[in-house]
Amino acid sequence: MNGLFLAIPEYMNLITKRVKGAQDVLPADSYKWHFIENLLSNEAQLCGYKEIRTPVFEHTELFNRSVGETTDVVQKEMYTFDTKGGTSITLRPEGTAGAARAMLENAVYNEGLPIKTYYITSCYRYEKPQAGRYREFHQFGMEMYGSASPTADADLICTINAMFKRMGITNLKLKINSIGCPTCRQKYQQALKDYFSQFKDQLCDTCLTRLDRNPMRILDCKSSVCKKIADGAPVVLDYLCEECGNHFAKVKSLLDYMNVEYIVDPQIVRGLDYYTKTVFEFVSDCIGAQGTVCGGGRYDGLIEELGGQAMPALGFGLGLERLLSLLEKENIEIPKPDNCGVYFIGLGELGEKEAFRLTREVRNSGIYADCDVTGRSLKAQMKYADKIKARFTVVIGDDEVNSKKAIMKNMETGEKFDLDIDDKFFENFLITFLK
Repeated sequence: MNGLFLAIPEYMNLITKRVKGAQDVLPADSYKWHFIENLLSNEAQLCGYKEIRTPVFEHTELFNRSVGETTDVVQKEMYTFDTKGGTSITLRPEGTAGAARAMLENAVYNEGLPIKTYYITSCYRYEKPQAGRYREFHQFGMEMYGSASPTADADLICTINAMFKRMGITNLKLKINSIGCPTCRQKYQQALKDYFSQFKDQLCDTCLTRLDRNPMRILDCKSSVCKKIADGAPVVLDYLCEECGNHFAKVKSLLDYMNVEYIVDPQIVRGLDYYTKTVFEFVSDCIGAQGTVCGGGRYDGLIEELGGQAMPALGFGLGLERLLSLLEKENIEIPKPDNCGVYFIGLGELGEKEAFRLTREVRNSGIYADCDVTGRSLKAQMKYADKIKARFTVVIGDDEVNSKKAIMKNMETGEKFDLDIDDKFFENFLITFLK
């Protein structure tokens, strides 16, 4: 993803290197990010979603309340610090809480429901770096506020499915589940507490603290011992109330009607406390242990938890690093950007000025053009034009400026064309350029 890793020359003595768990996106690879960001944004806009941008840091209380104090994110992974004024601030570990806070604080709900927003954002979690997991990572997310209908759930899932298809991705499994509402989940939580209490001597220390406060979190534990114990735990689908059962049945019915394949997986609970009813994940088998590319669901209690009036909501987060890794594993080629259309080579003071002027004129017309800005020789400029794979070159010296005529060379075929550089320059250039 970051190109070739080259050894740092011995004569260089860098004062520092990038922080562990962070990644550099180099110029040779940035087009890949532009491609997926543009595709995802365009797909969201086709469904009526508008972009929202929120601060990289928020008051710590926001994440404690929304994400949940018993989650791994809050207990172990947040970057939290005190400001000089003594306020506790946290770098966002996910995108939903900030988007919900902004929607409430700015009364976006007055614009009419449902509210549809999307974001492309950086997130920060203090986790052990490994393949597909970074301490700084990037998410694309979509959020909908104001619809309790199962149709909204199915529409969101179908939208994500369409995004993956648009990219040509086929090696993904959609897993869905319902974790119910607070009413029916209370009975399920008690059933889990009764079950896990039998294994107190085997549970990890973190899960022991969850046992009384939020036993559902044990199902999301990464410990191999706790995972094995959780395999025999009660299934949430057996505890759904009538409303939650009907909601989940309608979601499945709509997905069936749209021929969207899915697997009902009762083990999916998602890692954040704000989820209710529908939860889902898109999972790949070819990018290692961190196979969840996209996850989301419904969180009908989040807005009220943040101080607003009760408002149903749902959304998802999609990891861009994992998405890029998946595209690479599936050998899906991302279109490369256009190379330089024309490189103007200026010789002498007058030729350099004219090359600069013509470069600006071509750029102003929407075509990628370039010229020398380092004082290279003719030979070096030709070599550089070849290196950046310029489609055409035009050499301009004093003679060309005085005669207002130059030679335009096709760098691939070697073919040459006469080019007037008078008042009708661009008209003549464009005819020649498009041949």
